[in-house]
Amino acid sequence: MKIVYWGPAGGGKTTAVDTLYRICKETEKEWIPIGKLTKIAMASGSTLYFDRGIFQNRKQTNIHHHVFTVAGQKRFSPLRKEVFEGTDGVIFVADSQRSRLDDNIESLKELKKISENKLIIEIPLLIMLNKRDLDDCLSIQEFEKIIKEEGLLFEPNHELAEWNPLIYETVALYENAKNVYRIFAECARRTIIYQAYGNGQAPTKLKAKLPKEVPDL
Repeated sequence: MKIVYWGPAGGGKTTAVDTLYRICKETEKEWIPIGKLTKIAMASGSTLYFDRGIFQNRKQTNIHHHVFTVAGQKRFSPLRKEVFEGTDGVIFVADSQRSRLDDNIESLKELKKISENKLIIEIPLLIMLNKRDLDDCLSIQEFEKIIKEEGLLFEPNHELAEWNPLIYETVALYENAKNVYRIFAECARRTIIYQAYGNGQAPTKLKAKLPKEVPDL
């Protein structure tokens, strides 16, 4: 399965995947990195095309997640569309700085368009509210309002409400990482549940409680 880290330029997508890779490699987690991270970057270090890593489930070794980032600069929109093809789950990496509000909204709108309005319905969406170690940050409530205005947050009585995007306050830097692994693990869990119980869509009619661990595929 395929998870894409999406968001505005400079939001921390590459840093998040770098940190995820190190966490999974250096500590005993549910997911194990396979091989090395692949990066296609500019001389400045900014992503030119994508970053890519592969993570294997420790218990069920037949389950793999291919993790990609997209280049955030506006001029790379055609490349983002190409990288997004075949995506099973999205982690939106928002820049918490209030000055980046418009960039976050623009990136979110582009994601909605490219996904052809399949977010949540067919593609799990989670939010990294990144750079929480900086000053003048947007609050979780402010970002909830943004995704609600974009039709990506359902009311509690809606059948898709249980699959509403979770918003994680994150710091992507390895030295003071916060919630980087947790959000990946939850996105991976949701992609598997969509496939195992919803035939590629959000399961909405289950009476039994869904498992917190990865189901046996």
